[in-house]
Amino acid sequence: MLEGQASEIEVSGSAVDVSRRAFVATTAVAAAAVAAVVGVASPAGAADKAPGTLKVGAGKAAFTPAASVLPLDTFTSVHDDLYVRVLLVESGSRSFALAVLDLTSISAEAIALMRTAITAATGIASADIMVTVTHCFSAPHVADSTSSAGAAAYVQGIADATRTAVAAAVKNLQDAQVGYGSGSADVNVNRNVLTADGYWLGVNEQGESDDAVYVARFNDLDGNPIAVLTNYNVQSCVMQDSKMADGNLPITADLAGAAMAHVEAQYSGAIGFWLVGACGDQFPAYRSKRYTIDKDKGWTYGVDLQDAGFALLTAQGERLGNEIVRVAQAITRYESGKNVSVRLLTDSVTTTQMTTDRPTGPVESATYTPTTSVDIPLWVFQVGKGVFAGVEPELSTSTATAMRKASHFPSTFVMSMFEGGAKNMPDRWNYDHYTYEARDGFYVEGTAEKVAARIERLVKSLG
Repeated sequence: MLEGQASEIEVSGSAVDVSRRAFVATTAVAAAAVAAVVGVASPAGAADKAPGTLKVGAGKAAFTPAASVLPLDTFTSVHDDLYVRVLLVESGSRSFALAVLDLTSISAEAIALMRTAITAATGIASADIMVTVTHCFSAPHVADSTSSAGAAAYVQGIADATRTAVAAAVKNLQDAQVGYGSGSADVNVNRNVLTADGYWLGVNEQGESDDAVYVARFNDLDGNPIAVLTNYNVQSCVMQDSKMADGNLPITADLAGAAMAHVEAQYSGAIGFWLVGACGDQFPAYRSKRYTIDKDKGWTYGVDLQDAGFALLTAQGERLGNEIVRVAQAITRYESGKNVSVRLLTDSVTTTQMTTDRPTGPVESATYTPTTSVDIPLWVFQVGKGVFAGVEPELSTSTATAMRKASHFPSTFVMSMFEGGAKNMPDRWNYDHYTYEARDGFYVEGTAEKVAARIERLVKSLG
């Protein structure tokens, strides 16, 4: 897609936009298909003129690796299940799908299998299927299925679970209403800490952090919840690297999973969706294995609570879950029927990738070396009075805040880790201070600000 060219197809009443991102751009066939339809309203799009009511369906299924597959990516046991959750949104004769997985990131191979499964069950075009992750650091990374038998079983498990989850979503697809609300939960904290040798990781109570909790609630027409979507700025890493007393490294859906489990326990039959916000500079306030800093600004990493760390996970998950439920219960204004605008816009920003040293500790200077040109895909998804802006890289808090402030929508969700996720996209402050986020980033300085400006334009185009 050319820089600055957003794809859109209009549907009367509720305008619906067709994604044009080359989601499987690794193949020449996919690239050619995308190039053929960019900016062109297809006959199928013209057929979508019939107005229709808002319909929503949701489902989930576990894809936790079996014991026979372990150890996998250093994980040796299972504490709780990993889930894929699928949301279907329909208006008129067009539908959209959003899939969220309890993972750090996900491979293009697995995403392609998921899209195939969702399309087979729903008829939704692959370009209208969004895939994201919770950015959970207590789950195995998804390797290429050819790398090992364990990796192959893991990828197949994700595909199988997706089929189960989307079948459940199709089964309960129904007329729906949507409402929005927000609150706050003091669970996240800035992780950029000044040490004697430069900025590193830890807990910075004075650093920039946004503890707002954004909630979208989809009900059936009797007011019973179908799905509850939450947007919050934090990495799900309470249990990252924490080994138990018996030496096991357990798989867990971590903070996002604990919060969604709490929501789902409160609303029987409803599905909770975690949409990770700015996670590039935000830790949970309390972690099982943590960084510490002394009076002389010396740092260490390795204090590990082991099994007791799960108490921190439970407490913080419950705290977030309680606030999500409180906000969901307080929503009183809902939209339904034919007047709910549903749109999906996609675009991309062309920038330059960069390399630097692999961060293993703080430094007082670093060299950022530009390499190759790359496109960063963007998504803007509207349902009624709420808008959802998603990007592939990890965002800084300041970038997410700028996107939200520029939006004219009453409720604006800003999300990292779409399309499987990418490394950090730091703001200028992080580059100037050589933080972990900057040195672990993929993109040259100024990219975050460029992306925020493009998201602002896309949101404004929705009217």
